[in-house]
Amino acid sequence: MPKKRPNLQKQDNLDSNQINPPQPSTTKTPAMTPIPDGWLEIGTIVAAHGLSGEMRVYPSTDFPERFEVAGTRWLLPIDATEPTSVKLIAGSYLEGKNLYLIKLAGVTNRNAAEELRGCRILVREDDRPQLEEGEYHIADLVGCQVYIQENNQLVGVVVNVIPAGNDLLEVERWADDTENHNHQQPNILIPFVEAIVPVVDISAKRMEITPPDGLLEINQ
Repeated sequence: MPKKRPNLQKQDNLDSNQINPPQPSTTKTPAMTPIPDGWLEIGTIVAAHGLSGEMRVYPSTDFPERFEVAGTRWLLPIDATEPTSVKLIAGSYLEGKNLYLIKLAGVTNRNAAEELRGCRILVREDDRPQLEEGEYHIADLVGCQVYIQENNQLVGVVVNVIPAGNDLLEVERWADDTENHNHQQPNILIPFVEAIVPVVDISAKRMEITPPDGLLEINQ
């Protein structure tokens, strides 16, 4: 999922634990299975729309072509471990709702659309749109170790990316001794802007930061 400083411009495959799609009802649903290796999640079907089989999708991607360009996609039901292929016929963005409206081949009525509620929509991991300079896939940022540039001190590891005015890196602090390990400290939120995160080396899974005074102590 791409991101660009100072803002995360585009993203693919935000983990379901990071962004929760709106629930169309209060009915409790079973826990979702993890996304299989080699796949990217681009959205979740949250409701049927109308009577002809159209569906509303909560996106986890900023690439509109994922839903607006016809072609093959894959569905992963809540309790399934392997996706099945489907044909996307058409799709469009619902202004003001942060939802897409899609039509899939073979889904011709509301009942059939309702049966797919909760399914996640996937694409193959190697089907990533070309990124511009300064953009990063979120999945590539998660897991990067974060160091203070001035003294090479390890701060922690990126565990999440939070969309905001300036996107935030959520960093789990590194415990350098047993005592600290037993006393878990809050995660740190670091603005993903070039002035604070001047170095991002995806191949080395490393970031260097130049934090302003007090940034690392705010959540202690």
